Amino acid sequence: MKNQIPVKDVTQVKIHQPEKGPQPQDPSRKRIYVRAVQGPLETFRRYFGFIFLALFAALPWISYNGQQAILLDIAQQRFSFFSLTLWPQDLTLLAWIFIIAAFALFFVTTFAGRVWCGFMCPQTTWTYMFVWLEEKFEGGRHQRMKLDQRPLDFDKFWRKAFKHLSWLLIALLTSLTFVGYFTPIGELFIDFIRFETGFWAAFAVWFFTFCTYGNAGWMREIMCTHICPYARFQSVMFDKDTFTVAYDKQRGEQRGPRSRKTGREELAEKGLGDCIDCQLCVQVCPTGIDIRNGLQYECINCGACVDACNGVMDKMDYPRGLISYTTETRLTGGTTHIVRPKLVGYAVVLTVMLGFLVFEILTRVPLQVDILRDRNQLYRETNDGLVENVYTLKILNKSQQQQRYSISVEGLDEHRLIGNSEVTVQGGEVYVEPVSVATDPYNLDSSMQDIFIVVESLDTQGEPVRVRTQTRFLYR
Repeated sequence: MKNQIPVKDVTQVKIHQPEKGPQPQDPSRKRIYVRAVQGPLETFRRYFGFIFLALFAALPWISYNGQQAILLDIAQQRFSFFSLTLWPQDLTLLAWIFIIAAFALFFVTTFAGRVWCGFMCPQTTWTYMFVWLEEKFEGGRHQRMKLDQRPLDFDKFWRKAFKHLSWLLIALLTSLTFVGYFTPIGELFIDFIRFETGFWAAFAVWFFTFCTYGNAGWMREIMCTHICPYARFQSVMFDKDTFTVAYDKQRGEQRGPRSRKTGREELAEKGLGDCIDCQLCVQVCPTGIDIRNGLQYECINCGACVDACNGVMDKMDYPRGLISYTTETRLTGGTTHIVRPKLVGYAVVLTVMLGFLVFEILTRVPLQVDILRDRNQLYRETNDGLVENVYTLKILNKSQQQQRYSISVEGLDEHRLIGNSEVTVQGGEVYVEPVSVATDPYNLDSSMQDIFIVVESLDTQGEPVRVRTQTRFLYR
């Protein structure tokens, strides 16, 4: 048959056997030796990071009204932020805060790319701190590379040992401070030094210590490129007018070395661009990418390559900006549109949600009353012929100060309130008060009548806080 398909005898195909001995390392898993860089962006990033580090370290030590100003007490189910105390009943406020933070991140990313990752992310901040300590003990980039290649001797041993000890010390202080947001920090430090810390507090301290040590000391860019989900979905928020770190290919190509004395006209005759292919932009990148290959999800917009390239351009007497914060529109010769529908939409939604959050905080009542009826007996008749119902009041004082409250009943004529008509509740305390309400059965319109138990503050300056809770009075 003319249309018969030819068949190949696969029994004659040789099978490739893997080579014996050590295999070459995967280039993507090689260690990145970050080179130090100087420039305005690097200076700004360091001072910016220092401010947030100082806030992180100082906030849990601030006191307000005799207690820790910021304390997220999970055991007591109470989150304190200065004069504001949030309880599980205030979960909507926490939800608003997280939603606003998410949309703020979306807004900033749409406008300026991954600047959160480059300037504010704790992973980036602690990684740069650990790299700085590494430079102090092991030297610059080339010195560290040579140190890792040579055999172990006393000089290499003490440098490595002190580097890791300093990493562990920073990680331990970081962990103690972080756990101090969830438990009284003064007691935590004292108990930790005395080896009297409780099991869960000690577990949390050592767990976060080794997490910080491993993330910032060993994993570094792997956290950004493989673990953090933000790098994976950030491109959804990008558009052609988003400011990102980018390389001007039209100006930089073709790359190639040249003398400083070579003029721009001579470069044009040779077909060379402004990029001298010095590789500094790659060496200073904390994730080890080459920005000249275009926008990549590993880029964290830290701007280290911008400072490195501008320094080279200054030495070559070329204009700055071969690598810069720019947009795809500008690189193609267009005009960047700052105000655009996507960005305006995020801004409007963010503003509306901020308004809702502020409204909920301003209208929040610092008092909650729950009423539980006696389930063992719906009602009982007293010796003097009255009908009595028993209730248990749970009064939650959401403020941080002691309050006195009055208890009264509305909606029932000629009643008698049996129990304390005035109670004192400490700040952040749940007070349980059993009360009874009795009345003559002739005062009842039906066997099931709605009444209101009113709890009102007596010590509040200005308008008193008043909670009116509905319940039922039963008879027959």
